[in-house]
Amino acid sequence: MTKIESRYGSADPTLLSRWFYRFVRSLIWGAGKLLFRIEVHGKENVPATGAFILAPGAHRSNLETFVVSLVTSRRMRFMGKDSLWKYAAPDWFFSSLGGFPINRDGADREALTQTLRLVDAGEPVVMFPEGTRRSGPTIEPDHMRDGVAYVANRGQVPIVPVGIGGSERAMPAKAKYIRPAKMVLVVGEPLAPPPLKQSGRVSRSAVRALTEDLRLRLQDLFDDAQRRAGNPNT
Repeated sequence: MTKIESRYGSADPTLLSRWFYRFVRSLIWGAGKLLFRIEVHGKENVPATGAFILAPGAHRSNLETFVVSLVTSRRMRFMGKDSLWKYAAPDWFFSSLGGFPINRDGADREALTQTLRLVDAGEPVVMFPEGTRRSGPTIEPDHMRDGVAYVANRGQVPIVPVGIGGSERAMPAKAKYIRPAKMVLVVGEPLAPPPLKQSGRVSRSAVRALTEDLRLRLQDLFDDAQRRAGNPNT
């Protein structure tokens, strides 16, 4: 496993923290069933081994950060602001849950560097293509970031798209409380990255094309997930 450093120490997981991840994941599954009648479709599309990028869309709620862990029993890696790793207890807690720290000063460059190190080491990473939470039934082209496609192309790893339905109803942006609402996750077939240039460099046009392909795939999955959750996009 690749070594990722935090302010306090190492963000790498131990055997105990891996057990803790499985324990927390089981709690999320139980809470998801109880509060959201959560369903996950298409688990067979998640690779059993090797690195990949899990790309959830649309990004409508903070709840998605937790529930995407239910698409696979494999330990996923998430990025977070490095201030969360400032002290021993939160360092261990967030690292155990698959988190790795990113310095907010120049975060985009560091995020890509750290993510590439993880996929090069064979680890699956969660990246939200829209970057931040949005609202509404449509994944807009100008809301999509190229980071997911770039990492996939540079690391030559597949992108696994996931549509999430019902999350905005359960906990929209700025909401202080969670309300029971059906949530559905639909995992799509992996998107293969385009080959690198003969020079070994990433093609910008190929990255842009892959980003658009991902957006269209996520929109279809989002529509399907919303329909299954009883909240169809119109």
